[in-house]
Amino acid sequence: MAWLLKKPTLVFLALFAATWLLAKYSSTWFESPSLAWAIDYPKTWVLPLKDYVSAAMKWLVEDAGFGLFSFTELTRAIAWLIEQPYEFVRAVLATGFFDGIGRRATQIVPPLSWIAVTAAVVALGHYAKSWGLAAIVGLAFLYLAVFGQWESAMVTLASVVIAVPFGVAGGLMLGILAYRHKSFEAVLKPVLDLMQTIPVFAYLVPILFMFGFGPVSALVATVIYAMPPMARITTMALKNVDPEIVDFGKMTGCTQRQMTWKILVPSALNGLMVGVNQVIMLSLNMVIIASMIGAGGLGFDVLASLRRLNIGGGFEAGIAIVILAVALDRLSQALAARSTEYSPPPREQGFVARHKRSVTVVVILGITMGLGLFIPALQTYPEAAELSTGAFWTNGVKYLNINYFDQFEAVKIFLLTNFLLPIKRFFLGIPWPWAIAMITLIGWKFGGWKLGAMNFAMALFIATTGMWEKAMITIYLCGASVVIASIIGIPIGIWAALSPRAGKVIGVAIDTLQTLPSFVYLIPVIMLFRIGDFTAMVAIVAYALVPAVRYAAHGVRHVSPDLIEAGVVSGCTKRQILFKIRLPLALPEILLGINQTIMLALSMLVITALVGTRDLGQEVYIALTKADTGRGLVAGLAIAFIAIMADRIISASARKAKTRYGID
Repeated sequence: MAWLLKKPTLVFLALFAATWLLAKYSSTWFESPSLAWAIDYPKTWVLPLKDYVSAAMKWLVEDAGFGLFSFTELTRAIAWLIEQPYEFVRAVLATGFFDGIGRRATQIVPPLSWIAVTAAVVALGHYAKSWGLAAIVGLAFLYLAVFGQWESAMVTLASVVIAVPFGVAGGLMLGILAYRHKSFEAVLKPVLDLMQTIPVFAYLVPILFMFGFGPVSALVATVIYAMPPMARITTMALKNVDPEIVDFGKMTGCTQRQMTWKILVPSALNGLMVGVNQVIMLSLNMVIIASMIGAGGLGFDVLASLRRLNIGGGFEAGIAIVILAVALDRLSQALAARSTEYSPPPREQGFVARHKRSVTVVVILGITMGLGLFIPALQTYPEAAELSTGAFWTNGVKYLNINYFDQFEAVKIFLLTNFLLPIKRFFLGIPWPWAIAMITLIGWKFGGWKLGAMNFAMALFIATTGMWEKAMITIYLCGASVVIASIIGIPIGIWAALSPRAGKVIGVAIDTLQTLPSFVYLIPVIMLFRIGDFTAMVAIVAYALVPAVRYAAHGVRHVSPDLIEAGVVSGCTKRQILFKIRLPLALPEILLGINQTIMLALSMLVITALVGTRDLGQEVYIALTKADTGRGLVAGLAIAFIAIMADRIISASARKAKTRYGID
């Protein structure tokens, strides 16, 4: 027995073999009615937690009160406060200001012209970095106008303009509180873990209950979704401020308020701007999901095209989201870099000389508003001059389906038969008590008894709430997708690290992929492969590939040159250096990349519910369509618990790998 404990690899191989045998022959071994409970969790044992949650939410919305006002009145008041700035920004960018209601309403002030908005982003790009960036963002907004996506893009931009300040302010406050109070940080960390791992569909249901159908609900959901990274980055950035700067503030007698806003926050501005960039990108990633509850904009266009199988329209709206995302991403990154640069005080100059860009934009705005009354093309891009790529995308997909249908179908059937279905049968065949025991043992092995106990509690929650079978399907789809994403992504990352020329090209490609909202990946795969598990897997692999590439490249690239030089001196070949030095030392980073790939795969699984999967993501989506709060939250928690268990196990194994190779 002692010998076995010294050989953990043999123990795990033996446990895996036992699990495989149980999964393969469970239907035969447990065919006795007295043992059937070990395969299918008995319905009579299921805790009706979702019914309790639904009842609690119904009471909260219909009966709960605070004396002077009810809970519903409170949420409606919050919705009204959010709606006012949103309606103003939307009017400025997209619809204009109207007098009256309904059909009798007349426009009294038009929205900003497409020329003025484009000039404003060009000026911002020049201010943030250079004329090169100004040209990129200017061409991006010009594309939106020329290809007929302007109005929808401005509605989306209005949502981002309102959601980002709320997300940044909320995350900043939470991060500062966590920095000041360790006890608050300990409480906040698991809350942020849940916020980042619960699928956004799951909390769309209670938000819909509390705030009603419309853009305000979408904005609240967007803020909740985008806030956690800002909170985490704020706490991390404040902790990384040079201690000498903090000591200087104390020596000068700063109060806590002055220390925070005069010293810590300015010193951590570079890191905080990274958080702002993350809030912007996550807000854009929400635009399609939020369109399900009334957000409108480009997200609604993509969703409507998917529902009608309008290939061209879906591609056009999806590309417009990508264009807008790339423009805002480049602007925010440039502003983040500029915030850390020292700018000498301006010389004594006139107002116009000191604000040339702003004055130019105001002049263009005045000219287009004035002449736009007589020349409509200066106000709104003329429809007659618009271009469309819809027919190109439609014909392209049609050509592929007509000429390569057999090849696509052969690949699909081969992978389904020889890869996906065996994995699915394996996971569905594991007796749930054995699976819980294995999950607990793995947690104990990598993270000690605390991680083992946490894994046991979370796995038991999934079983007792009746979500076990759907959880196994979720793990099968996620696991299969992560395996393929890792097989593709890790070698590409290694190639990017070893070849500077390839690294530049791959870097641009993965930066672009990272800006694509999740829904965009569904459009081509649905058109080529129709609905089903295979389609879901392809979309998940495409969406989750980036971290596998990025982390592998980072890990291999940052191996100590001294160790590589020692390998060369000792006569190692390039192959030996790669497999004996680079990859072992890069293993912790590669594991963290796999961890992030799992997180993205799980978040994408809820989106792929639209293509006919039967996992926990489908449960969440059905709950949204039926406004079933309890069902959505319980399924969302089950997905979150799967993500947290995977995160903790892989993070613990990465720490052990660092210790083993002396990296820490």
